[in-house]
Amino acid sequence: MGYLTFSELGGGDVLTRLAPAADTVAVPARLTGLEWSVVAIAWSDRLSSLRRPGRIARAMGGVFGGHNPRLSDPRLEALRRMAVLTWHHGYTVPPQEVRAFHDAGYSADQYELLVDSIAAARRQDPPRHH
Repeated sequence: MGYLTFSELGGGDVLTRLAPAADTVAVPARLTGLEWSVVAIAWSDRLSSLRRPGRIARAMGGVFGGHNPRLSDPRLEALRRMAVLTWHHGYTVPPQEVRAFHDAGYSADQYELLVDSIAAARRQDPPRHH
């Protein structure tokens, strides 16, 4: 009966490769300064800013000028969308929006940091009237 060692298959010491390193430390979730500024700016955005403007709204904006709160960076726009929803609805954000947030490259820990931070700020600030 023949056999192959893991090293012959290029595996080396499989247990060492599969086991996490003893000195691995979990990195806490963070957002950059730019990302926190997007979250702060989203406080004043209305839920209507999340809808795509219709043809007439775009034409009126072209004639009279208008404010487009959407961000050109798709990742930051996903953050803005999540922040607007969280500012308005707290923890009750539609699951498809959470998926889009994760698809944009944000982690579950960053989502938790975002919603917990907004919830704390909402407790300190008076409600908005939009």
